[in-house]
Amino acid sequence: MERKIKLKSLNAYITCKICRGYLVDATTVTECLHTFCKSCLVKHLEENNTCPTCQIVIHQSYPLQYISFDRTMQDIVYKLVPNLQENEMKRERDFYSSRGLVCPKDIVAPTGDAEGEKPLGPAEADYHRQDEQVNVGLECTSENLKTLKRCFIRLSSQATITHLKKFIAKKSKDHTLKFVYATRWRRTDPPLRLQYRPRIDI
Repeated sequence: MERKIKLKSLNAYITCKICRGYLVDATTVTECLHTFCKSCLVKHLEENNTCPTCQIVIHQSYPLQYISFDRTMQDIVYKLVPNLQENEMKRERDFYSSRGLVCPKDIVAPTGDAEGEKPLGPAEADYHRQDEQVNVGLECTSENLKTLKRCFIRLSSQATITHLKKFIAKKSKDHTLKFVYATRWRRTDPPLRLQYRPRIDI
């Protein structure tokens, strides 16, 4: 038996918190994963460096480099809202046409089939950013942690300490409390005691 859900019950998840309309060119803030219309978010970040929803600082100087197009979210919105995609495409084409310009979405990207050209292979393609790069060596100072297999990395000079923290956290093993309780605490002398300490600010 199929269960029907009213579209308005999903509006909170598929609308932009800035313009209150359905998401168009859905763009997500990589720091907090909140999503907005691309035009709304870019306009907001021209004068601010924080997320419009949670106010987290995206980046002190270059917040626009830490947002990305969310294709999955946009596909969901287009499938849920009838005729939204067609109407938006028509409005966009009319906008560029009235100014004598070609709509960017109608421009076919070159495939490398032109005479004398070959498509770039994975080894030839340049996947690096064009901004300044910084070489970083990650050194473990704790005897309780294993040294990373790849302790030298190259990243954008606009990266933050928070990005490095997330990178190191993903490289470390993460266990469930059940696993810790059974293998480390060995089910003796309950409750399981976990120690913590204040954060050390550098």
